Amino acid sequence: MRLIVSATFAFLYGAAAANAAAPSVSSLPLLPLPASIVRTTGSFALAGSALSYDSGDAGVRAAGERLTDLLTRSGGAAIAAGKGRPIRIRRDSQVAGPEAYQLEIKPGAVTLRASTDAGLYYGATTLWQLIQRAGPQGALPAMTIDDAPAFAWRGVMLDSARHFQPVAFVKALIDRMAMDKLNVLQWHLTDDQGWRLQIDRYPRLTEVGAWRQNAGAAGFDAAGRPVRYGGFYTKAEVREVVAYAAARHITIVPEIEMPGHATAAIAAYPELASTAQPPTQPSNDWGILPNLFNTDDSTFTFLENVLDEVMALFPSRYIHVGGDEATKEQWAANPRIQARRTELGLASDDKLQGWFTARIGDYLQKHGRRLIGWDEILLGDVPQSATIMSWRGMDGAITAAKAGHDAVLSPAPDLYLDNRQSDSGDEPPGRGAIVDWKKLYAFDVAPPALTEDQHKHLLGLQVNEFTEHARTTDYAERMIWPRAAILAELGWSRATSRDWDSFAPRLAAELDRYQALNLGYDVTPLIPEADISGKPGALSAALRQQAGIGTIRYTLDGSAPAATSPAYQAPLAMRGVLTAQAFLGTQPMGTPKRFTVDPADLFSRAASQLELCANKLPLRLEDDGPSNGPRAIYWVDVMQPCWIWRAAPLDGVRQVRAVVGSVPFNFAIGDAINHITFRKPETAEGELEIRQDDCNGRVIGKLPLAPAAAHSGTTTLQGSINGGGGTHDLCITFAQPKLQPLWVIDKLTLAPAG
Repeated sequence: MRLIVSATFAFLYGAAAANAAAPSVSSLPLLPLPASIVRTTGSFALAGSALSYDSGDAGVRAAGERLTDLLTRSGGAAIAAGKGRPIRIRRDSQVAGPEAYQLEIKPGAVTLRASTDAGLYYGATTLWQLIQRAGPQGALPAMTIDDAPAFAWRGVMLDSARHFQPVAFVKALIDRMAMDKLNVLQWHLTDDQGWRLQIDRYPRLTEVGAWRQNAGAAGFDAAGRPVRYGGFYTKAEVREVVAYAAARHITIVPEIEMPGHATAAIAAYPELASTAQPPTQPSNDWGILPNLFNTDDSTFTFLENVLDEVMALFPSRYIHVGGDEATKEQWAANPRIQARRTELGLASDDKLQGWFTARIGDYLQKHGRRLIGWDEILLGDVPQSATIMSWRGMDGAITAAKAGHDAVLSPAPDLYLDNRQSDSGDEPPGRGAIVDWKKLYAFDVAPPALTEDQHKHLLGLQVNEFTEHARTTDYAERMIWPRAAILAELGWSRATSRDWDSFAPRLAAELDRYQALNLGYDVTPLIPEADISGKPGALSAALRQQAGIGTIRYTLDGSAPAATSPAYQAPLAMRGVLTAQAFLGTQPMGTPKRFTVDPADLFSRAASQLELCANKLPLRLEDDGPSNGPRAIYWVDVMQPCWIWRAAPLDGVRQVRAVVGSVPFNFAIGDAINHITFRKPETAEGELEIRQDDCNGRVIGKLPLAPAAAHSGTTTLQGSINGGGGTHDLCITFAQPKLQPLWVIDKLTLAPAG
């Protein structure tokens, strides 16, 4: 017997007019934007309404329970038994499409229809977004939504190899992805720095490959003993995560890297190596390491056995095999591998990688799976069934689609979440390029180089969170959200609907849901920054907000701004307390930030406020402090540690204070390391040097590093400076005897004598 479930919604907060005017699309709190919204007359009053669904249909029941769960968690509604105007969830075979749904809101009833479980689930998500925003006595505007995604692949990649995240974090990520109709989690489980998946046949993969000693001071405890760092997922945990994702209509695509990024596996089983001197533990370096699996038949037996266990855990149609950044120097130097290449009649080691990948692809295909890999696999001959994930720009996807391969758009830097979201000094560690919310939203999902038929090979798009610099789950969460939600818009909604001014209010509604659910995200781009300039007697404060959402409002009396506070329009001539916050209408964005505008601001710069002399490999980089707890974050180009303070005021300046720190140089950059040079130091530990006008100019300040060399934290150095007055550019560098450790500036302050 089937039970029809009904429940009355008792709304817990806010008030809304039951018959408000029909809203514009931008005022609807929907993200991603549905394919079609047709507004009609009237509204559906929520007070006293009743949820009705067939509990005997598992997919219908799951959608109803998801709606109830999200409303309860977000404070949108409490559900109790009762009768009222119906909110129906129905399976309807007439709604075409594997993820499609229809939501019809009339004054007398709300009806959600879909033919598939996924469509019902996504429709319930849209309904939750509408109800959550409406309020206790609110109403849903009458409309009909017909919706289906633009792309079938709407993904997020999580790197658990560089830093291991607990199962609870992975499940929380999956739950949030489902809220935005994202449907693929690529799980990066193996790399040079760690192997994270239990494989019964090869226990050393986790006994050895899951653990490393971190570089620098973080690799030792207070007593000087090595710290074992890492972790892995048991098969039981993986099954739990896979089932959790499947219930939310998310497919987990496992990534097992080959032939490169294999250091952790080779450390566990040295017979897999291509060199006579294999690594003995996973690497604590970031970058491109030379360790590749060899091409012996026994190595393929190993990989096939591993893949057998992977396929038993992950029902995904796709298995990701990496294939990126496989430098071939070990292959080129190995006579046995070169003999194999000659025997196969292959013209290059790139072609040998193609053969390697094709052999793995054939194995997967025999087991009913499809190979997907990064775009380097196109360098060789790969199976026609191989899917290409284009990360080195758009060219990989274009080449793949023209050759008849399916492709997923995932180009760096635009879709790489390890890039920072603003130039604020409060951003998490990460790469130096700025991929802010507007830049990501402007990403073109339709390469013009492809014909209409070739476009059909584009399965979708994906953002990638590589975690070299996201040591903590807090960092990872901030790097992912809300940019993954913006990706959801790009992957689900039609490209013809792109308009930032219309999108920004819907993104603000998304952030409001995060607040209601107590979910973390990177709030930093919303918080205004102040640039202080002028002279001691005539100061000016210019406000800016990188997110581009809302209007900056400010106060000068120390109070928190309100939606009625003055709107910032031009630099403020002032001295004293300035407090700023952005508002979108009456909705506060981010948090207020207080600045003390004082002449001292002119004479001090944090590293994040300085220019880098070059942009070879700019990073926001953590120091190598304790494995747990807060650490300083530095702004540095590790290929050329050099900073510029433009137009520094030197009148009356006789002293300089510098806050400095050091980090281990743990970057695998090949021959480029030989091009990192330093001036010869005068002391054993080296000196910080300040030069006037340019980096070849006169040295006006030199601070010995000896006081800072004794510990791994930040140290304040102080000394004299002789700039001769006036306004000059300053170049800050370090003279040091060797690359390790890499010295960095955290803050520089100029002061009068005494």
